[in-house]
Amino acid sequence: MHVLTPHPTTGPTPVDRIEVQIERLGEVGLKLRYQVFGDLDRIRPPDFEHAGRTDGLWRSTCFEAFVKPEGGEGYLECNFAGPQWAAYRFSGYREGRVEAAVEPCLIEGSARDGWLSIEIETGRLARPDLPAPDWRIGLSAVIEDIDGGISYWALAHPSDKPDFHHPDSFALTLPPLEPA
Repeated sequence: MHVLTPHPTTGPTPVDRIEVQIERLGEVGLKLRYQVFGDLDRIRPPDFEHAGRTDGLWRSTCFEAFVKPEGGEGYLECNFAGPQWAAYRFSGYREGRVEAAVEPCLIEGSARDGWLSIEIETGRLARPDLPAPDWRIGLSAVIEDIDGGISYWALAHPSDKPDFHHPDSFALTLPPLEPA
């Protein structure tokens, strides 16, 4: 279990805490489960009515995973807001952005009794024909409240402004799965 913290510039927010469970799925995918605890009546939830690839999800409540191979410069950004999602590849820090050919296999969400949960299983994040290195992971969330306020949550906040792309935001290492 990993706990996301709000950026230090975050003011009052209806969110008490955000927890994330993460595991590798084979050599190429991830399973993520984000749980948001707090006053859900004050949070603008993701749109669970519309599905598919959608740009600009970071402008409202969404959940993000940034993935790069250990020692690599390029990385993948995945955004999830209910059944809406987006995926981008970058060649370096905020450079060379292109849509990634990654689609989630599963996105499920629910909200009840003071917590919101979203579970994601990703499609192919890595090439299956290459050895699977350790992955550096950045986990984050953007939460919009009903008054339009935005809070930024992450494993690490290495700069004075929220910046999930910052190399030091990739604060978690996931090793390859051990052979069975």
